[in-house]
Amino acid sequence: MRILPPLAAVRAFEAAARTENFTAAAAELGMTQAAVSYQVKSLEERLGAALFVREKGRARLTPLGARLLPSLTSAFDSIETAFAAHRQDDESLLTVTTTHTFANTWLAWRLGAFQMQHPDLAVRMTTSNDVVDLRTGEADIAIRAGRGDWAGVECHRLFRSSFTPMASPQNIAAIEAQLGRPLEPSDIPGLNLINPSDDWWQQWLADNGVQVDSGLFRRPGVRFENQANEGHAAMAGQGLALLTPLLWHGDVAGARLAIPFPDRVSTRGWAYWLVVPAERRNIPKIKRFSEWLVVEIAKAIEEDGISAAEAARDVHR
Repeated sequence: MRILPPLAAVRAFEAAARTENFTAAAAELGMTQAAVSYQVKSLEERLGAALFVREKGRARLTPLGARLLPSLTSAFDSIETAFAAHRQDDESLLTVTTTHTFANTWLAWRLGAFQMQHPDLAVRMTTSNDVVDLRTGEADIAIRAGRGDWAGVECHRLFRSSFTPMASPQNIAAIEAQLGRPLEPSDIPGLNLINPSDDWWQQWLADNGVQVDSGLFRRPGVRFENQANEGHAAMAGQGLALLTPLLWHGDVAGARLAIPFPDRVSTRGWAYWLVVPAERRNIPKIKRFSEWLVVEIAKAIEEDGISAAEAARDVHR
């Protein structure tokens, strides 16, 4: 167990002794001169000996003060060096945490562009569907899916989630060839659904006037733990998946996925959010990434063919 005097008092003494001036020490420490004097006096009382001989315009050290100063200055230099190394590492690496789905369907495809714009900054992306505590330093910034009600952080809504059925163009063409007509919402219950237990299937069908037995949502079927895997299964021809169009725009444009119906179901409050610790929002690397992400999301919303206002509100279509 360390037996140390109050660090604030030691810090005030070291600054006053090094500058030989209580006013200069106060300016350096962001304190009043009276506060510096009080801290030094409390340290002298603890030691039972004077550290300064007060003279007009100058604080001259006593032999005890002169003996203590070099060791204390060296100790504070070591502390400053340790934290400076941390600051340098912290400023050169940005860690972004997000969901498996957002990482694999959207962010991983664009993160290189941010890196090229900021070659001085290394970017590391981690994925987890669990909520990472940003205050522990595991990550600098998060992109989360949810309702934006996490405590102790600032949340900026990027876009509202919405879902619509998607499948590979070949799968849809084969279904329509078998039906002899274009696919209709009422056909969905009889088709192979990826993750049929997803509650949003029930919502989408109800919104499109399709009444089904609840047993549909309990029937066997392929199930995945995230939308990223569901979308890739749909591309592989395994059935229809309920996906967020904005995240899969590139795959639709590349004819790897097709959207048979224009109708989407909103998730009534569920959205993707940019999340930062309130006390770190103005750190340069976090500001740079936040500003870049907001611009890129706006571009994605425009590419998706919906207005920013529409992407932000909760509606059923």
